[in-house]
Amino acid sequence: MASKLLHRHIQEQLKDLKEVTHESLVVGAIENAFQFMDEQMAKERRGHQAEGGCCALVVVYLLGKVYVANAGDSRAIIVRNGEIIPMSQEFTPETERQRLQLLGFLKPELLGGEFTHLEFPRRIQPKELGQRMLYRDQNMTGWAYKKIELEDLRFPLVCGEGKKARVMATIGVTRGLGDHNLKVCSSTLPIKPFLSCFPEVRVYDLTQYEHCPDDVLVLGTDGLWDVTSDCEVAATVDRVLSAYEPNDPSRYTALAQALVLGARGTPRDRGWRLPNNKLGSGDDISVFVIPLGGPGSYS
Repeated sequence: MASKLLHRHIQEQLKDLKEVTHESLVVGAIENAFQFMDEQMAKERRGHQAEGGCCALVVVYLLGKVYVANAGDSRAIIVRNGEIIPMSQEFTPETERQRLQLLGFLKPELLGGEFTHLEFPRRIQPKELGQRMLYRDQNMTGWAYKKIELEDLRFPLVCGEGKKARVMATIGVTRGLGDHNLKVCSSTLPIKPFLSCFPEVRVYDLTQYEHCPDDVLVLGTDGLWDVTSDCEVAATVDRVLSAYEPNDPSRYTALAQALVLGARGTPRDRGWRLPNNKLGSGDDISVFVIPLGGPGSYS
């Protein structure tokens, strides 16, 4: 549903702009489009059988500028003359811990008496009541000690680390579209209030740099980034594009294919493996490669 309709919402919002006097107007239009898309999903989810949710990563080119909007754990980078320019960040329970904790603190009813907005290094045991334990709340980046109370025995709102981090022990991504019916496992407690449909939008001015045919914007789902670093992507960009003539349009398709296949790995006795023998990505691996310079010319 998002892949068929989100770009239309963006078009509609941009049409309402009489003139673009500042890039913040474009950013606001994109943010509004994501919200309208999410609201449409809520209204029509039964008719479209759109009961789940999805991440969304969008690129808009307008008046010499590239706008990259991300809601979820997909990511985008620009590789320009070997330099890596991040154009998004992942939105996970770890990166958005303080936003989630603040909401749980301000609206404790959303926690249903089942969860605590506080974070502890590990799950608190009943025998530890009255003892001192490290904790952090919505205002803290560091850790401090507190005396353990009864409500601290509740399950933490944010738990786990890395790819195992979860909100309310259920979902590992904190921004996206849909998921209006998502509930905590074995509970009627809704998770949607903690999930934001608003994207982060970053802007890149194409006119500030002379781009060559090897300068690209790479978009990938988490299946790529889970097993591939930014530097490894940049190295693949250099390796693949250097094997093609600058005016060969198939070079960018070949690059996208190389990134997907590299993240998947090759089949071996113990599953799909990367060259370093680590497991290949078992997640969805989707990659877009967008050239920033004209084929065979500098622009």
